[in-house]
Amino acid sequence: MTLPPLDSWWMPFTANAAFKADPRLLTKASGVYYESVDGRRILDSVSGLWCVNAGHGRPEITEAIARQTAEMDFAPSFQMGHPLAFEFAERLCSFAPKHIANVFFSNSGSEAVDTALKVARIYHRARGEPERTILIGRERGYHGSGFGGTAVGGFDPYRVPFAPMLPDVAHLPATHSPEENRFSPGQPKWGAELANHLESLVSEHGEARIAAVIVEPVAGSAGVLVPPVGYLERLAEICRAHGILLIFDEVITGFGRLGATFAAERFGLEPDIMTVAKGMTNGAVPMGGTLVRREIYEAVVGAGSGVELPHGYTYSGHPLACAAGLATLGIHENERLWERAAALAPSFEERIHGLISAPHVIDVRNLGLMGAVELQPIEGQPGERAAAVFRRCFDAGVLVRFTGDTIALAPPLVFEEQHLTTVIETLGAALADQGASR
Repeated sequence: MTLPPLDSWWMPFTANAAFKADPRLLTKASGVYYESVDGRRILDSVSGLWCVNAGHGRPEITEAIARQTAEMDFAPSFQMGHPLAFEFAERLCSFAPKHIANVFFSNSGSEAVDTALKVARIYHRARGEPERTILIGRERGYHGSGFGGTAVGGFDPYRVPFAPMLPDVAHLPATHSPEENRFSPGQPKWGAELANHLESLVSEHGEARIAAVIVEPVAGSAGVLVPPVGYLERLAEICRAHGILLIFDEVITGFGRLGATFAAERFGLEPDIMTVAKGMTNGAVPMGGTLVRREIYEAVVGAGSGVELPHGYTYSGHPLACAAGLATLGIHENERLWERAAALAPSFEERIHGLISAPHVIDVRNLGLMGAVELQPIEGQPGERAAAVFRRCFDAGVLVRFTGDTIALAPPLVFEEQHLTTVIETLGAALADQGASR
């Protein structure tokens, strides 16, 4: 296959010069496999980018998009609407935890997060507390690449280049402590008390000034940082006590990833706001959503006449995205994919922790079908060891993900045991190669 010129596309989160010197291009996808430009099958152990939970090329989704394209390719959502958006909103809210009643559609997780932050502030304003403006994130958290999400995020490599950040933002400490929790299967036992730092922030800033706390139930992009036992529960308790909204960023953990429909259900919690994307349409069409309690919607909509929430996107509730979303929900419900994830999770945990003794491995973490193998960095070359393992796996026919010096795995929920065997054996061989060469 003749490659197109590679110069014009400025690629996201990519070392552009290095990639274009040695490109890795995918041309087809079906089931749990990609096909590379040179015709090799590549086993997808990261669900594309945490999003293709039901596997690639699902005909139910493809056909739904094609039908909708032929019927109506676009409809405006400002002062207008179309039936499919309302149908999908109803179905999605029914699929979500029972306390969720309304959804605001966007086009990505980044937009869903920025929407959630705006909603948190306008909600308090509608209730007569406009001074509640402070937004609290968490160190090593990732909430997309909008300015709002970047500000509440706590991942310095993504923040420092764009400083200064937005005002009225504070951060909780990260939950990951290698000294206490290294090689913990599932949730680590130590660290619930870290949630108490929120009380310190309340004392510092004043209860009446804090609008919301936003956290990922499991921090994905920072390297699968799993919450300690009791941590999220304690955080929710403190938020309730001080009238602070709790936002769960479920862009990665939503739609079955942790063995429940959403992380909120796995942990038995009721966050006031939830952000979703990725698995929402199985990655087929860009879409995001901000899910809220009815009290939040009613407070904002009931605060006055006219446009109550002056916010939105040209493609909010796009017909093709709604068609893809409805088809995706149908697959989840018919095949009960979250139960498949829960059934496979124990084997996944056992297999990934079997890599503990591999060269340069300094930690292994997992929950549901999310896992990470953290490697000792090469002195003076941070990130290069994991990048080399990533390249070695790709050459051997398995797609993994790396962030810093951590290899992340997030297989489609339709993975089977033989797929796990291939992934772990390939990753183990790549790690062994690193041991031989460094």
